[in-house]
Amino acid sequence: MWVSKITKEDLTNTVIDCLLFEGLNDNGASADCIIVLGSIKAAKYRVPVAAKAFFSGRAEKIMLCGGKIRDFSDGSMTEAENMYNKALELGVPETSIIVENNSQNTIENILCSLLELQRSMWLNKIKSVLLVTTTYHMRRSLQIAKYLYPSHISVYPCPADDMTTKRDNWMNTPEGINRTTEEALNIVRCVNNGVIPDFEI
Repeated sequence: MWVSKITKEDLTNTVIDCLLFEGLNDNGASADCIIVLGSIKAAKYRVPVAAKAFFSGRAEKIMLCGGKIRDFSDGSMTEAENMYNKALELGVPETSIIVENNSQNTIENILCSLLELQRSMWLNKIKSVLLVTTTYHMRRSLQIAKYLYPSHISVYPCPADDMTTKRDNWMNTPEGINRTTEEALNIVRCVNNGVIPDFEI
């Protein structure tokens, strides 16, 4: 089934599973940088996964992406700043962290990460990155990154589970169903708007 042809009525549990979760496991690859995409809960769910990969020696740098200002328990700040505080709390050295503080959404996360990679590491020297985001958000993020990044940079998924949208439980709650359905439709919209190429599931 081509993604461009999917309608809301087509979104059975099997289709959602294939679209959002199939084939997106972490393969354990090492990379030049770990890219963490922002959200209001990214510090809770995504940064620990990135820190684990960092301390496992899979990359020497972590980039935290997200310029959207949010109200967190410790004050108003950008998503990236909130993740930065969490990374320091987990023991990641300040010198190993790159903060991207301008992006406002997933596409901008990817675009702005390219500029920060160039400024801090030189794009021509980067061969691969690990992409960290919530599992159900990974397909769209990965497709956007693969489309927008230079062809010499490999992008590997490093998914982070939250509590209600894991592969084995998203269908058990209204919140999980709503979030995965909207994300699936978001991918369809991205394809139909030309943000990413069409692909088959």
